[in-house]
Amino acid sequence: MPSIYREIEQLVAYGIQAGLLEEADKVFVRNRILAVLKLDDWEDDAGESTENADLPSILKNILDWAADHGLLAANTVTERDILDTEIMNCLLPRPSEVIRNFEQKYHTNPQAATEYFYHLSSASHYIREDRIKKNKQWKTMIPYGEIDITINLSKPEKDPKEIALLKDLPSSNYPECLLCKENEGYKGTLRHPARATHRIIPLTLNEEGWYLQYSPYVYYNEHCIVFRDQHIPMKISAETFNRLLDFTEQFPHYFLGSNADIPIVGGSILSHDHFQGGNYRFALEKAEEGEAVQLDGFPSVIVAPVKWPMSVIRVRGKKAEVAAVSTLIYQKWQRYSDPSVGIFSETDGVPHNTVTPIARRRGDLFEIDVVLRNNRTSAEHPDGIFHPHQQLHHIKKENIGLIEVMGLAVLPGRLESELSRLAAYLLAPPDGKGNWQEDLLKHWDWYHSILKKYHDIDADNVGKILEDEVGKIFLAVLEDAGVFKQDEQGLAAFTNFIQLVTESRDDDEQYE
Repeated sequence: MPSIYREIEQLVAYGIQAGLLEEADKVFVRNRILAVLKLDDWEDDAGESTENADLPSILKNILDWAADHGLLAANTVTERDILDTEIMNCLLPRPSEVIRNFEQKYHTNPQAATEYFYHLSSASHYIREDRIKKNKQWKTMIPYGEIDITINLSKPEKDPKEIALLKDLPSSNYPECLLCKENEGYKGTLRHPARATHRIIPLTLNEEGWYLQYSPYVYYNEHCIVFRDQHIPMKISAETFNRLLDFTEQFPHYFLGSNADIPIVGGSILSHDHFQGGNYRFALEKAEEGEAVQLDGFPSVIVAPVKWPMSVIRVRGKKAEVAAVSTLIYQKWQRYSDPSVGIFSETDGVPHNTVTPIARRRGDLFEIDVVLRNNRTSAEHPDGIFHPHQQLHHIKKENIGLIEVMGLAVLPGRLESELSRLAAYLLAPPDGKGNWQEDLLKHWDWYHSILKKYHDIDADNVGKILEDEVGKIFLAVLEDAGVFKQDEQGLAAFTNFIQLVTESRDDDEQYE
């Protein structure tokens, strides 16, 4: 194994090359790394060239040395993550310096500020690019445009040794959740991820305190999270639209959206108010618009349905008017029922209607896509009427959140192996169901539908066929999540709802 001193020297050189520290910081940073590794001496070791040093390889060598020298109790992935994060934190500026650098760049160019912050988050190994590269990604065409598909392979599974250690680990409520500001610099435990390299940027949205960070497991370019400075549950309101638009005014090159605020159609963390954004154009943004209409009293605004498998109303115009009209749509939708298409705003006093809003800029104008959501369940669809139905669960059964709404399918890691083995079955069909591997039986009907559809499957095209068919399943998932269906009755009902909004009627009988 290479000398530990050579690896430390390589790491410090990487930090200088990546702009995490300066030459004058070299000895200080080296000594901080020695302290983390419980070394109290230094040996000069010129070693090999440090140009274009590979960070994951350097860290792996250091962590292997640490395991060999008793610094990792069980050498689990989480233990290694905690230690490599502590090591990388030695190379990073303190939060106040990061904020100062960000603000200085922002005053020149907001995009330069986010590029600086994203580079810091990536170069520090907070964004674990080496794991993200494991994700399987492709694009496929549906009638509404080209959508993105990703099979999530970046988050490591729990080691059995780690699960055993968790039994004896005392519980803790600090930080209160994964989105709280107290995560910044937190060492991490077997239950809570390492965040020593975590840095956050304070923002003011709607005259409130918020923070900007990047997701450690980015799903698209510059995937960011904007979270409240207090641990407050998610709640869509008029203030939500103001916050989203304030952000896009400050960062016009980013979109920002909110998950819905109720179970089934909401995000995975409803306990802490937050948004997700980034520098990426999703299929929803590029989708065609239907006939636009205007509202009395809002001269700058146009309202148009979006040609998308879910029910989306696009609002575009000046900032204040876009906020007001988006709020109007939300308030109308909260109280809207139409039994003819299975939409009920509440049952037994439990509300079901909410929205998934996404804000962006269109040149000098502001734009919000208001996606209508409903979380009602039934005996036939206990997981949700407007949720992926049972026949699609072999591909996708999880919540349809903000990212999926915009046209990026985040699919479970199990599909990498399952699709590979299904490809082999398509090339050489097994003789009878009894010869199928048990975990593939959930794909039985889908598999036979593919065999009927394609008569010239070979080793060159089987992969592309499966990718396209997964895309069609995701289209069906989005259609299931749409509250107004893509048929004559559903589209007519959607048009009626938009007309209700644009007429801006206030009599309650219109919503019942």
